[in-house]
Amino acid sequence: MAQIEITQIKSSIKRMKNQKQTLQALGLRGISKKVVHDATPSVLGMVKKVEHLVHVKTLQTKKK
Repeated sequence: MAQIEITQIKSSIKRMKNQKQTLQALGLRGISKKVVHDATPSVLGMVKKVEHLVHVKTLQTKKK
């Protein structure tokens, strides 16, 4: 499965409660924090909800 790196680029201050909770569920706790997740439909849905607050980068998987 492909992996994505999610970086928070904007603050969660003055955002709706569900957007703050989504950032927290993704594991993002502040600006410039990065997390890596598998690109599952549920994670992609959460990213879509807060796409204006984060930057997403697809990671290359190493083949054996």
